[in-house]
Amino acid sequence: MRSGPRLEAITPATVDAAIAVRVRPDQERFVTPVVTSLAEAYAHGPVAWPRLIVDAGRPVGFVMAFLDIDWLGDGARSDVRSGLWRLNVTADEQGRGYGRFAVAEVAAEIRRRGGTRMYTSYEPDESGPGPFYARLGFRPTGESSGGQTVAVLGLDSPAG
Repeated sequence: MRSGPRLEAITPATVDAAIAVRVRPDQERFVTPVVTSLAEAYAHGPVAWPRLIVDAGRPVGFVMAFLDIDWLGDGARSDVRSGLWRLNVTADEQGRGYGRFAVAEVAAEIRRRGGTRMYTSYEPDESGPGPFYARLGFRPTGESSGGQTVAVLGLDSPAG
């Protein structure tokens, strides 16, 4: 039996636990609530990969990846990307490595599907998650998406 944190698919039995994941109040402006993420996952179908982060039987966070999306949205699929869409770690569980774990698990899933790069985006605010992503090796691409900084991590080496 595996010990330590793991990712679990969101099911009818765990959806309420996922929705209950809340970040610290000072972080709320940087991350979308899980309930909205789950609605987007439903609307986006197979490109969304939502998971509950669980440790010792208790939910400690939520992560959602996007897989093989048409980044430009023009139907030509000339720029197909995968990456980290959302990451929410419960306020009282932060600083224990769950975010780093979730990013590494998303990277592993993207690698498993043949990907070589992992993208994310974040609010360009010095008190936002940018420094966390930089410590994991993400580098800004120079692009923005919805006013957020786009960053990329090469997957030729483990995240974090």
